[in-house]
Amino acid sequence: PSFPYSPGGDVCGIVMAMPDEGEKDKKKKSGKEKKYSFGVGDRVAARFVNKPMGMLGEYALVSPAVCDRVPDNVSSDDAAALVSSGTVAVILADSIQEGDRVLIYGAGGGVGSHLCQAVRLKGASYVAGVGMDAVRLKEKPICCDEAINYEKVSPLDVKEWQDEPFDVMIDLAGGMWPTLREHIKRTKKPVVKPASKGGRFLTVNADQPTFEAHSVWAILKIFLFPAIWRAFYTRYSLSRFSMPKYTYAIALPGTSDIATRTFSLAAEKKIVTCLDKRGPFPFTDDGVRDAFRLQRSRHAKGKVVIRVAEEDVGKRSQ
Repeated sequence: PSFPYSPGGDVCGIVMAMPDEGEKDKKKKSGKEKKYSFGVGDRVAARFVNKPMGMLGEYALVSPAVCDRVPDNVSSDDAAALVSSGTVAVILADSIQEGDRVLIYGAGGGVGSHLCQAVRLKGASYVAGVGMDAVRLKEKPICCDEAINYEKVSPLDVKEWQDEPFDVMIDLAGGMWPTLREHIKRTKKPVVKPASKGGRFLTVNADQPTFEAHSVWAILKIFLFPAIWRAFYTRYSLSRFSMPKYTYAIALPGTSDIATRTFSLAAEKKIVTCLDKRGPFPFTDDGVRDAFRLQRSRHAKGKVVIRVAEEDVGKRSQ
């Protein structure tokens, strides 16, 4: 984006204003009017729609279509973490079938910490996590059955997993598909089942964690074209007998339904919010810089949250 701009894609705060009556009348006449479950004075959480920006401030303009009221027993810090990372975890967990063995790469981050819980709710029989802090991944509330530190052991070389491959591998870190493909070619000992036997590979990232794209064409080359090609050859070529079925699963719905589901799970204590213990960070120059440095390190242990105001002074977190 061009400067100046405000970063931040997820937010929790108090509604100060709703769409004006003139806008409502236009939507009513067009048949697109929507009745919202919240109004001025309510505490809501929202995520970005097109770009992850514009939320880090004392005031933010959000789309009411992706907002939802926050349950009373869910804190603003937790809601700000769940509205994006938690919802992505719940969407990914919808791909899990009863009895699946699931391997999650990047299990310790904002999405991963919640995904490990969500796949269990969907009936996963065995959940293994890969991250820097293997001990944390086996503790509550994440509760992986097994966890390894990828800096010490490659998850693709674990003999027990080669002997009993996973049904699903979920890559939250990015870059595992090329590594997995080369490993299978070289060793013929995959840790995930091939597509012909129901094996699935899901990812929410491009191969490179950081990139520059200055045109639509550049974005398509990074995200769309590789995903389409991989999805095709793992379903319709001989690769389906050696590689799992590839799915790029990042699309977020343009409605608040998934946020509603996620908040309900949190309110019922079925999913426990995981915040990095170094935060929430204060809304100061140093606090914001520290938060973004931690985010950029890609070694956060849970979701990174910046607290713009205390709970009794606006209940605003990002």
